[in-house]
Amino acid sequence: MSLRKIGFIISTITLVLVGCKSDDDSTEIPEVVIRDRGEQQTTDDAALIEYLSTHYYNAGDFDGNSNSGIADLIISEVPSSGVLPNATDRLLYTDDGDENNDAVQIVTTTFAETEYKYYLLELNKGGGATSPNFSDRIRVVYQGFLLDGSVFDSAVTPVDLNLIGDGTNTFGTITGWRKVFPLFNVAESFVDNGDGTVSYTNAGTGVMFLPSGLAYFASPPSIDIPAYSPLIFEFELLQSFVTDHDNDGIPSYLEKFLNEGEFADQFVVFQEEGQLDDDTDSNNFPNYVDTDDDGDGILTQDEIVVREVIGDSEEELNNTPLNNNEMLVSINYDVATQKYIGIIIDFIDTDNDNTPDYLDAD
Repeated sequence: MSLRKIGFIISTITLVLVGCKSDDDSTEIPEVVIRDRGEQQTTDDAALIEYLSTHYYNAGDFDGNSNSGIADLIISEVPSSGVLPNATDRLLYTDDGDENNDAVQIVTTTFAETEYKYYLLELNKGGGATSPNFSDRIRVVYQGFLLDGSVFDSAVTPVDLNLIGDGTNTFGTITGWRKVFPLFNVAESFVDNGDGTVSYTNAGTGVMFLPSGLAYFASPPSIDIPAYSPLIFEFELLQSFVTDHDNDGIPSYLEKFLNEGEFADQFVVFQEEGQLDDDTDSNNFPNYVDTDDDGDGILTQDEIVVREVIGDSEEELNNTPLNNNEMLVSINYDVATQKYIGIIIDFIDTDNDNTPDYLDAD
């Protein structure tokens, strides 16, 4: 499929201007040459394999311990003897052709018409019942570093980040994060300590090893990250929150219609007419940032009915009786009331043509 589409595939950062000069005009900023993505992926994968096959981690501290976090993780270079210090330590990647012997999982995906491979160390899947959608807001702690061990970013206290932005007021994370975090569950439970802190139990914990094509590629956000750098992120996924970017009553993840291939975790609008995309009325705004999805002059929020249900557990809410066109779209826990709150949408279909009113301009 062609990649000719307008600029509504949300990226983390715009391409830096090249050929600019500093204020004193004495130093020219070097031009960043845009490389072929496929060729760069080959280079990045070789660098990642070299790193993974020469580093190990303290696996014994995580075996059977669902409450270990990234603060407990130690990734070290294999000694020159080739012998790991402890019997419970584990090499990240054996390079022996048998994936069962590798600590990391190998994941393949397609992005920007390029086949990518990234590596994932799952320390703990996470004990919560839900995983974030690619378009959700997540609460995490994390640390990012280069293959040489240089730390370029970290959050030791929980921060909230939008996996995808609206392109105007908020901007999303790098592509790799949108692919990795939906593979983990949120924490099993949490307790408000009453002092401004929250304690989490059994969080989704891991490490992602990303090629530059799933990170910043040619456009790093700071001088701490060279262009075309593979990146490593250690993380704990604590909570996730279903987002509604345009506040039309429909969660953004439900406004995604092209759900196959490389477009499964990004919103896209194609210039070609008649192609399936995420823009029902072809006004060049994908539905997740369009308050009138079908362009019939009636706001989307006025063509659905939303109701709230409250219960003592997620299981209770998941068993809520629903009418024919209703759907339970989100569940959140309210710390103040210690109750679970569910949102149910009735996707009204007035003419019974199996197309809900908010997508039916007729």
